[in-house]
Amino acid sequence: MDEQTHIAKILSDMDAEIAALEAKLAKYQHIKQGMMQNLLTGRIRLI
Repeated sequence: MDEQTHIAKILSDMDAEIAALEAKLAKYQHIKQGMMQNLLTGRIRLI
């Protein structure tokens, strides 16, 4: 029983880490999309 509890805790921690990484990925994709939009509309220019 202790082993099952330990495994369940590890898997729960892994799920939390995956959720955090997915949230970071979504945030960075959103930032990238905004930056690309600014570049394509000419609001920001690369020199």
